[in-house]
Amino acid sequence: MKNPGEHLVFWLTGLVGTGKTAIAQTIAERAFVTGLLGASFFCSRDFEDRRDSRLILPTLAYQLALKYKEYRLRLLDLIRLDPEVVSDSLPNQMEKFIVKPLVDSDISTVIVIDALDECRDEEFTSAILSVIGQSIHKIPKVKFFLTSRPALRISATFRLSSMENFTRKFVLHDEEQDEPVKKDIRLFFERKLSEISRNHQIPPGWPEQAAFDRLCERAGPLFISAAASIKYLQHLDPQVRLTRLTGFNAGTKHEGKAKLGLETTLDSLYLSILQDAYDGEDELGNVRSVLGAVAIAENPLSPSAIGPIFGLDTKNVISLLSVVQSLLILHENADHPVQPFHPSFPDFLTDSKRCHPDTGFHVSTQNRQIEFLVKCFGLMNSRLKRNICSLQPAANNPEDEDIRETIKKRIGPALEYTCKSWYKHLQAFDSNCLNNDQKSKIVQALRQFLEREFLFWLEVLGLLGATRDAIYALETTVKWLKKVCSAPCSNISSN
Repeated sequence: MKNPGEHLVFWLTGLVGTGKTAIAQTIAERAFVTGLLGASFFCSRDFEDRRDSRLILPTLAYQLALKYKEYRLRLLDLIRLDPEVVSDSLPNQMEKFIVKPLVDSDISTVIVIDALDECRDEEFTSAILSVIGQSIHKIPKVKFFLTSRPALRISATFRLSSMENFTRKFVLHDEEQDEPVKKDIRLFFERKLSEISRNHQIPPGWPEQAAFDRLCERAGPLFISAAASIKYLQHLDPQVRLTRLTGFNAGTKHEGKAKLGLETTLDSLYLSILQDAYDGEDELGNVRSVLGAVAIAENPLSPSAIGPIFGLDTKNVISLLSVVQSLLILHENADHPVQPFHPSFPDFLTDSKRCHPDTGFHVSTQNRQIEFLVKCFGLMNSRLKRNICSLQPAANNPEDEDIRETIKKRIGPALEYTCKSWYKHLQAFDSNCLNNDQKSKIVQALRQFLEREFLFWLEVLGLLGATRDAIYALETTVKWLKKVCSAPCSNISSN
């Protein structure tokens, strides 16, 4: 970062769970402390605005403008001359948002972009990299630190001469057999297990060397496996949990209750934790619904939002999530969104080859999206009503703190999510695979919603400042109806 003679781009690539984001976070923090960090964008499939690659360049420009006065003045001049630059072509955005202000202000800085592969539009993401490659020679004082999985499109872009000549590549998973990586994993376990032992007042000598070695062996080269193991051991009785985590039958090659294989190290850990947490058949339906909500929601949902959508008590949702909190980012506040600890966990849940349906934990994306959609309609059909916030005419002043609080309280997180996101679940599943019962259920719920609650839904979107979602929702609905429906529901789309 500090050496002008080094490559202008550092690309850290690696397989899932090898620690790319952890390293990017450390790089960003150190660059910030030394004053070198100009801007960063951490892509994430968990958040709608962080998986939209079209937001990367404007966000970087905004952060650079906050950091550097010289950059800010030049950027404002360019925007005044061309206010429509936000909707301009990608090369023009790169030139006006990033290159020109940086060249004119002669700034030396570092820009971090993490997890490019988690953006929704792969084509647009590779286009951003291509544009960076075409422009990088104009801003030789700017260093880019980029991370991604070795996705095909992204890898191909880095092989372009315009990018390759300026890039230093480091393949993280190529280092997995090297001694430093093994030492790092062991050092991580030593430090964290020492903390656990101290916090739980466990007598000296824990863990035994054989158990410690087995824990390191089980984690393999995956940092996320080591981190998830520690999260699992931190709760309840660490000694009992360590025995479960490291126990296996050498004859059948089982770890705990899950089969172990070199290529399924992480899957084995996830399945062991799930089987240890949920051992009753009665609650598996609710488990799949709640974990499905965490895995496929358009934006992270809180327990207080998941509960009303699926007809569950918030305390029940918290209880179901708490027993697998080693796999989640779960807060004490029930209104705080729940996130997967790592993207590989929802990947595991939704992949029938990794989490086989026979386990009881598999989240069928198609079925859960349909369930989610129907539940959204059900909540809106039961909760929407005229003047839901009991506001006086012309009282919706977005600057009034009392009114904002009233809107937040009366609408609530569950209804807010369903009103703003139901149509995204409508377009998320393969409509060609719907059976007649599923199609009938969706159309019936949609018809009731449009006939009875349509105006009340528009009112709520207005209160939330999300009227644009109404346009997207109606466009999506018309397209969907034309695709899947014949005479019985054609009148819905025509009306």
